[in-house]
Amino acid sequence: MLTYNKTNVHPSTFILIGIPGLEAAHMWISIPFCMGYILALVGNSSLLFIIKTDSSLHEPMYLFLCMLAVADLLVCTTAVPKLLSLFWFHDGEIRFEACLTQVFLIHSCSTMESGFLVGMAFDRYVAICKPLRHSAILTRTVTGAMGLAIVLRGAAFLSLHPFLLRWLPYCKTNIISHTYCEFMALIKIACAETSIRRAYSLIVAFLTGGVDFILIICSYVLILNTVFHLPSKDARLKTLGTCGSHVCVILVFYTPAFFSFLTHRFGHKVAPHVHILVANMYLLVPPMLDPIIYGVRTKKIRDRFLKLFLFQRV
Repeated sequence: MLTYNKTNVHPSTFILIGIPGLEAAHMWISIPFCMGYILALVGNSSLLFIIKTDSSLHEPMYLFLCMLAVADLLVCTTAVPKLLSLFWFHDGEIRFEACLTQVFLIHSCSTMESGFLVGMAFDRYVAICKPLRHSAILTRTVTGAMGLAIVLRGAAFLSLHPFLLRWLPYCKTNIISHTYCEFMALIKIACAETSIRRAYSLIVAFLTGGVDFILIICSYVLILNTVFHLPSKDARLKTLGTCGSHVCVILVFYTPAFFSFLTHRFGHKVAPHVHILVANMYLLVPPMLDPIIYGVRTKKIRDRFLKLFLFQRV
């Protein structure tokens, strides 16, 4: 029978190896990730500044957008700097406690992002289906309470994940075949029965992302039902146009999220480097594209950004 000492079972550090099979290309892969991270930082910071300084943008949709921008910044900043350090300096070592913190922040903030998208969908539903009551239903107090509830939900549901991982023995290896610490990546290197933890993770994923996606679909079914009853084609197109940015953000967020989630648990034939690349895109692409989508498609934000940019140029 094999015996393991405490150091082997509970290593003080883990080693991230990046993208298996693409180690030689890490330096080249880092270039788009670095550029994407810079765009995410500049875009979301500019979005927060513009909405904060323009009182005409202090509406529920834009307040939820601010919350989403903060969550986007937290998600990508938790993962990308360590990824770049790994790719540039081969610094794959991460302390056990830092690894668990990364797990919590990435998963909880991703859950918050999903929740803020639901809040934005609810705003579109009220604005289109109950336009005369929009300001009475979505007051600043209600919007703030919804935002707080989304944050608390994300923290509460995901707070158990680090503890579930901390109590596991890791006697197989301390090498993680990933660019960041992720719940299922750590589960895979544990040398204990993990079926209950896997089931808990699935339940949490359904109660957060799954339920959120269902609520968004229901909101848009009601929105489409209202839109199709409008008297003219121009009115229908104009009303649907107010949802364009939100729909784009939903697609950008949920497409890689569902692919990453499903391949991690059921896609055993998917090449590891494909899964890890998609997992990293899930963390970086939405924060990078969200401010661009809203900046291009939302006239108020686009005009304010151009004024800010031209003022700086002068």
